[in-house]
Amino acid sequence: MKINDLIKQRHSTRAFLNKPVSEDDICEILDIARYAPSGANTQPWQVAVLTGQTKQKISDSLVYAFQQGIQSAPDYSYYPEIWHSPYIERRRACGLQLYQSLQIDRKDKVAQQKQWEANYRAFDAPVMLLFFMDTEMQTGSFLDLGMFLQNLMLVAQEKGLATCPQAALAEYPQQIKTILDYPADSILVCGMALGYEDTTAAVNDYRTDREPVSVFTRFFS
Repeated sequence: MKINDLIKQRHSTRAFLNKPVSEDDICEILDIARYAPSGANTQPWQVAVLTGQTKQKISDSLVYAFQQGIQSAPDYSYYPEIWHSPYIERRRACGLQLYQSLQIDRKDKVAQQKQWEANYRAFDAPVMLLFFMDTEMQTGSFLDLGMFLQNLMLVAQEKGLATCPQAALAEYPQQIKTILDYPADSILVCGMALGYEDTTAAVNDYRTDREPVSVFTRFFS
């Protein structure tokens, strides 16, 4: 498949088949993704691949923390503290499309909470990926990791697998680090669901819009 098609077809998948992904396939995806560029070839990414009982243990811990109202404490701020236009409108539109696809009323807080809990289960995908960096790495390394993640998602797409990059999986980093025995001062950047898409699930049908080039580009000559 051409790279143009892979990029356009990739989307965040939130319902997966109960079908395992082979370790060979995961290793092949990571083996290709590692060719992403990084500043001074630092290759700052560290990947934890969770399946089976370990994934279940992590998911249960995150869901419990959320249900108990424990304040999340991510290792860095992903979103702005104060939202302004045009970002707040894009955020609202994204959330509205998600809940409409699930037929969840915007006033139904219970259903919305149950859907949010699905984030902590990696949407029941067979594989949960977690991405770490050493604490001394700085902002540029986040860019490097982003390119690594894009490689990973596109290679997975080519192999017939679906993904959903998730900031939510980094909301309770200390619990995850304790369970997985990662250094307490490491940076948990994000997670990702990986598996085979359930193409019958309505939640996988909606697509968010992208702004045209003219909106975000200025040409100088």
